[in-house]
Amino acid sequence: MHQLLQLGKSVQSTSGHLCMVEAFLGGGTQGEVYRAQLGGKSIALKWYFAQQATSAQRKNLETLIDKGPPNAQFLWPMELATAPDVGGFGYIMPLREPGYKNIVDLMKRRIDPSFHALATTGMQLAQAFLELHAKGLCYRDISFGNVFFHPDTGDIQVCDNDNVSIDGQGQSGVLGTPRFIAPEVVRGEAVPSIQTDLFSLSVLLFYLFHIHHPLEGLRESSIKCFDLPAMTQLYGTKPLFIFDPMDSSNQPVRGFHDNAIEYWPLYPQALRDLFTQAFTAGLHDPHERVRESQWRTALVQLRDAVMYCGHCGSENFYDGDALRVSGGKPGACWSCHKPLTLPFRLRLDRQVVMLNHNTCLYPHHLDPQRRYDLSQPWAAVQRHPQNKDVWGLKNLSTVKWVSTAPDGTVRDVEPGRSVSLAAGVKVNFGSVEGEIRF
Repeated sequence: MHQLLQLGKSVQSTSGHLCMVEAFLGGGTQGEVYRAQLGGKSIALKWYFAQQATSAQRKNLETLIDKGPPNAQFLWPMELATAPDVGGFGYIMPLREPGYKNIVDLMKRRIDPSFHALATTGMQLAQAFLELHAKGLCYRDISFGNVFFHPDTGDIQVCDNDNVSIDGQGQSGVLGTPRFIAPEVVRGEAVPSIQTDLFSLSVLLFYLFHIHHPLEGLRESSIKCFDLPAMTQLYGTKPLFIFDPMDSSNQPVRGFHDNAIEYWPLYPQALRDLFTQAFTAGLHDPHERVRESQWRTALVQLRDAVMYCGHCGSENFYDGDALRVSGGKPGACWSCHKPLTLPFRLRLDRQVVMLNHNTCLYPHHLDPQRRYDLSQPWAAVQRHPQNKDVWGLKNLSTVKWVSTAPDGTVRDVEPGRSVSLAAGVKVNFGSVEGEIRF
């Protein structure tokens, strides 16, 4: 039950507008959150408990409001709110859009997003925190309780931004969420910063792709009493990655850590190498942690690496490094264990994009000046309307392409037209050239 504001109550924003409380949404350790109406628009209103409504918190909010959100994915404080007959204060922020789920829903298997959607979520998380850190801010409390994602698209929204602080100035306040806090903070040797955010982000991404914590292996399963000293040792004084290549004493245990055991080998080696760096060298040296830009690059490549089993339809991943080791054989599907067949794929400089039945190419792929722009498809794989056995890449852009067949035949591919998928065909997209392989 809500304790602070009555439904129908009006509070005033700093711009002088009245904000009417409509519904109680939830509460936490700092205060309560309500749905409210402001100028005919639904917004979220957070009101602090008396002990949390400090002058330091108010000053921090004023700083955040003045700086503005890093991007639209942050449900950022917009204005402070007060009421003459209610103690303390609150603030208004955008309301979370319908359809977005908490990563806890993923952990509890209440949703089952595709690998493509998860890769999109991971990439957007990396981009969002890159933009936050670029403004000189640290989030302090990156965890799966503060991030929501759409299970169909992978799009994200980041909430609870009132604890964000200027990097290096957060000497008090929220230290983070247990299991996500960097080891040096657990040990009391540091306070939250951009460097500790990088550790928390890596933990969040590991959870996202493995449904498991990266430090919970044999040591965790052997603990009889999971009290504060045990947690301090596991996450602070003696942390050890469950897939540490040099020390197997904390490896995952079958029957206890099955998610980690099953998911880890599914991903391309390049992604596993980043997780290994994050939780070996980066576990002990904050300057060795994986940067947001590294995660962003790896996860957009993971999106492009998705391929489907021709037998059961399950998503698998193209791994160029593994193919070179195996002599070009893609191995078996993780789900049905039948041999995989590689689809057509497009090589663009150092990028490889699997040309599945639902693949789209974006400005990110076709314009070097628009890296990580996945806003609008510029090309899409489509089946020929008359011959169902023929597939093509349709030009959805406004630019004419030029294709060159293996025999040297050159033809224009105007907007709205397609180039057939065939091995050896080269396509000049205007800014880049790609080759279709099989």
